[in-house]
Amino acid sequence: MSQTEEAKTELPLDEVRALAARVLEHCGYASAHADAISDMLYRCQLDDCQSHGLFRLFMCATTMKDGKIDGAATPVIDSSDTAILRADARDAMSLLAVRDAMPELISKARRFGMAALAVNNCFHFSALWPEVEELSAAGLAGLSMVPSHSWVAPAGGTKGTLGTNPIAFSWPRRGKDPFTFDFATSGFARGEIELYKRAGKPLPEGVAIDRNGQPTCDPEAALDGAMLTFGGHKGSALSIMIELMAGPLIDDLISLESEAAAGRPGCAPYHGQIILAFDPEKFSGGRVAANDERAERLFADIIGQGARLPSQRRFAARARNLERGYVEIPTALHRDLLALMD
Repeated sequence: MSQTEEAKTELPLDEVRALAARVLEHCGYASAHADAISDMLYRCQLDDCQSHGLFRLFMCATTMKDGKIDGAATPVIDSSDTAILRADARDAMSLLAVRDAMPELISKARRFGMAALAVNNCFHFSALWPEVEELSAAGLAGLSMVPSHSWVAPAGGTKGTLGTNPIAFSWPRRGKDPFTFDFATSGFARGEIELYKRAGKPLPEGVAIDRNGQPTCDPEAALDGAMLTFGGHKGSALSIMIELMAGPLIDDLISLESEAAAGRPGCAPYHGQIILAFDPEKFSGGRVAANDERAERLFADIIGQGARLPSQRRFAARARNLERGYVEIPTALHRDLLALMD
């Protein structure tokens, strides 16, 4: 192994969930929450999404230690006779509330053609793609948005006002992996910057500013300053849209309020989440097969000219890891995770 190569540990797939559950329950999460969180971390780690996999256990532990989160709250699901479904996470992590509400969201989408799930009063740290891929696995198109802490400066700004504000979408494809994207409207994900800091590597140019509003490639200065949106004013406008859709629209916090409510640095953001589900059967008037062909023609033309679809790397990693029966994580990360149980 070269001096620049990071030591890796091979972790059997069943140990990914087991390790996560042990850490979470040791930190104080009830078994139902530990199970929902562990499943999310497993799915991200399986796809080699390192910044949203087991690494997120540190944030889960810090959030519990801070004392504001309820590690045992039972979500309250409020299903009206409309297409809108509400899930009150009751100051717990979002994942159990989403898991409990997902069957009703799918049912409502099939009944009305589209449906919305508003998750309120939750701490949130996780990737969005596993949840929208649950919808595409059910034959629905899914869209999800969340704010976060006000870590991101708007285009032309000098301080954090917006969240990293990820958005995720998944489109079902018969017999194939879905078309899925999940990205922050910031140029870099917060977790990526934290991983760069752990690895002692400089950031690319153009993704962050320091506390004085000056460009920086130093991960620590970026974490102390603000991140930048991707695509300048275009990413900034999308980010503002997400603030509105996942905040005031569903009677929950914007990123500026989330940071004040969540707790000390290192804790998971506290806010809401919106998940939208669309039924192609209803929208196409029953002509799903013909319109699936149109979608596939689009995908084929993109791939045929040498471009790739979002998530192809993830799907390839998933297939590889399932076949070999283990994932690789940095040895230092594995050691630090085990230390959480000391």
